[in-house]
Amino acid sequence: MDSKPKETDPEKYNPFKEYVREDMIAATSVLQIRASEIRQSQIKWQSYLQSQMITQRDHDFIVNLDQRGQKDLPDKNPEACAEVFLNLITHISKDNTIQYVLVLIDDILSEDKSRVKIFRNAKHGNVWQPFLSLLNRQDEFVQHMTARIIAKLACWHPQLMDKSDLHFYLSWLKDQLKMNNNDYIQSVARCLQMMLRIDEYRFAFLSVDGISTLLSILASRVNFQVQYQLVFCLWVLTFNPLLAEKMNKFNAIPILADILSDSVKEKVTRIVLAVFRNLIEKPEDQQVAKEHCIAMVQCKVLKQLSILEQKRSDDEDIMNDVDYLNERLQASVQDLSSFDQYATEVKSGRLEWSPVHKSAKFWRENAARLNERGQELLRTLVHLLEKSRDPVVLAVACYDVGEYVRHYPRGKHIIEQLGGKQRVMYLLSHEDPNVRYEALLAVQKLMVHNWEYLGKQLEKEQIDKQAGGTAVGAKA
Repeated sequence: MDSKPKETDPEKYNPFKEYVREDMIAATSVLQIRASEIRQSQIKWQSYLQSQMITQRDHDFIVNLDQRGQKDLPDKNPEACAEVFLNLITHISKDNTIQYVLVLIDDILSEDKSRVKIFRNAKHGNVWQPFLSLLNRQDEFVQHMTARIIAKLACWHPQLMDKSDLHFYLSWLKDQLKMNNNDYIQSVARCLQMMLRIDEYRFAFLSVDGISTLLSILASRVNFQVQYQLVFCLWVLTFNPLLAEKMNKFNAIPILADILSDSVKEKVTRIVLAVFRNLIEKPEDQQVAKEHCIAMVQCKVLKQLSILEQKRSDDEDIMNDVDYLNERLQASVQDLSSFDQYATEVKSGRLEWSPVHKSAKFWRENAARLNERGQELLRTLVHLLEKSRDPVVLAVACYDVGEYVRHYPRGKHIIEQLGGKQRVMYLLSHEDPNVRYEALLAVQKLMVHNWEYLGKQLEKEQIDKQAGGTAVGAKA
């Protein structure tokens, strides 16, 4: 890879500049506090020279830079700078010295972004390898300061990171995100915030299952700072039209709607609204944009917009996005057929007793449509019967399976083929009485050839029983 990256730079397009800066400080705080402690260290470079672990040239360069205050050395002698530092991180094994060297490298890069070329243009074979090797060290500070340096080298230079090295690095970041109780998770997220501004890196992140990882962590209710950073990552991803179109396949809208509903921090609210706006504005396929609108309606986003409208934030960006989303979602509601509403609800996985489920007219007119797109909606219902832990979702899914069978002639056979009958029968012993009741009704509809006939028979038996009881009472 040697093409110039297409960078989507928040400094150029970001309506929340000051919050990005605030985030940069907060996100690296654990790393930076430790780095400021490490800067106070005194490394005995002379002892490394005497033990022949470093050369005379390496020793002289690092002493002049570190102890004699010659801060312009990297610019005066870039070739030596790269070689010295790469030699140090390759040949020194002591953790506290490696920590110190990494802090020096990070400081050099932070002082002047253009200095990344010192390392990227180094005559050292694969410049990534010495840094990527450090990600496997046991010391957490070494790992995360290295990750931060790699992000800068990958993002601040026109030449893209090599594909295999990029894959390794992004996989490492993803695994760090998933690690329980990772003190450096904000630093990991910060690396991703940098990397995902570059279009080519976005697709590499998708290929390592990065988007679903971000969303699974967001669904687990992390603290607001990590929440903000990970939603920021989704935001920069959605500037790519193809990724904006794919995003809700990972259940992004329901998860973000929950975050919006619970949010008490303005910057979290702001970034979620910005993602929602991108999910409508960026897709080139207007049908996808429409589906995103419907999914947002289904996830009660209109209610949250109404609350935000009443609060009237002083933040212009929030109110602009609220107005835009309100207009688009209201328009989508007006265009929505009852089947569109139903399909969106099923796809969202958040079934509730909305009017369409209990409408006999709806099922008469639309039962056959559940077979469309390779029985997508039926498969989703069966999946919900298997995976959902929500009693309301299970009860409604049972009811819908029963109504489909009742109104579609070959429905019983299709549901059986999809494994739905088995799932419904399993729910007959569910702990929730409403689930048991709806499962029982659905099983009866699956078993009985003519549901209407059964209904009339049950009604007749009930009347006969009542009449019999009255007669016995009269005789007594």
